[in-house]
Amino acid sequence: MISPEWDVIVIGAGPAGALAAHQLARQQLRVLLVEKRTFPRWKVCGTCLNGVALGALAQVGLSDLVEGLGGVPLVRLRLGLQQHQLELERPLGRSLSRGCLDLALCEAAEAAGTVVRMDTEATVAGPCPGGRQVHLRSGGAPVTTSARVVLVATGLGSPGLTPAIPIRSQVQAHSRVGAGCRVEAQASGYAPGTIHMAIGRHGYVGLVRTEAGDLNLAAAFERGHLIAAGGAALAAAGVLAEAGFEPLPEAAAAAWLATPALTGRQWPPASERLLLLGDAAGYVEPFTGEGMGWALLGALAVVPLVLQGQGQWSRELERQWVRRHGQLIGSRQRLCHGLAFALRRPGLSHWLLAAVERWPVLAAPFLHPSAGTSLYPPVPEPCP
Repeated sequence: MISPEWDVIVIGAGPAGALAAHQLARQQLRVLLVEKRTFPRWKVCGTCLNGVALGALAQVGLSDLVEGLGGVPLVRLRLGLQQHQLELERPLGRSLSRGCLDLALCEAAEAAGTVVRMDTEATVAGPCPGGRQVHLRSGGAPVTTSARVVLVATGLGSPGLTPAIPIRSQVQAHSRVGAGCRVEAQASGYAPGTIHMAIGRHGYVGLVRTEAGDLNLAAAFERGHLIAAGGAALAAAGVLAEAGFEPLPEAAAAAWLATPALTGRQWPPASERLLLLGDAAGYVEPFTGEGMGWALLGALAVVPLVLQGQGQWSRELERQWVRRHGQLIGSRQRLCHGLAFALRRPGLSHWLLAAVERWPVLAAPFLHPSAGTSLYPPVPEPCP
């Protein structure tokens, strides 16, 4: 049997891919981490790390990473709907820009022994003896390499698989699309330490201060409304006005980025010597701000399966990943599905906000995602 060049190739250096690479390199595996962009880079994201995300980092010895980078403590959630506003206390979280977080996680993976290749496109190809092939391109002619196990953590959109791989994209009908920007605004209505959520008839806008003091905007809009409004900046301005939030004229001149449909999945999220994790495996409109928590939990959960897959591969490993992925985040994604359903209906949204204002305990399932559950998968001790 021809020995693969790598034990693991991880495609995508966001939080899921970088943390998985970090953990696998600590097991003395030969790990290649491939990213199509050059870091640091900005991307559409709420930038919020909740207790689940911070706990996952703490479990692998990276508890000081976010605080050391100046992550802003988050202690409140401010909701705005139909000119009515409500503030809720929330468990301590942190706000940290993705440019800063992703670069730090990549550097941690590299320090653990991962080989990192930026500005490199990767396409997952067919199986080979004892592994799976990956085509890499970085400016010149493509180069083919292979690994015993390939992890795809490329985020929303195309996972970079050849058509022969039996994994298919499934996008939910009427899924909203994401959009975001960052602005240097001194608007007094958006203080640090608070997640500001403006809810409108056709979408919502989340706003939070990052470690640099700027204001990060991450929104979800109905695709048709986004077009009818004349773009993301105007759609966001409309939502802020509906919620009774302070206007942000700086956002009109900002560089907005958009995302593919927010709710969908790749199914199944596994094939021979190939596992998908993070947003690449499946994503739900994340009003509750749990996206990075899901990504980091998935990175920890996949490690034991990758270690098993270094030897003989079996379909049972694929089935285990489907089950494990569902156990970790499936129930939370169903909860987000339900909340997204309610937010699309103004009458129901208004009733829910009034109910939470009267009985704040009703918000606990959304503000305390780990309550009553054991979310953290066991993490293997690093090899000496």
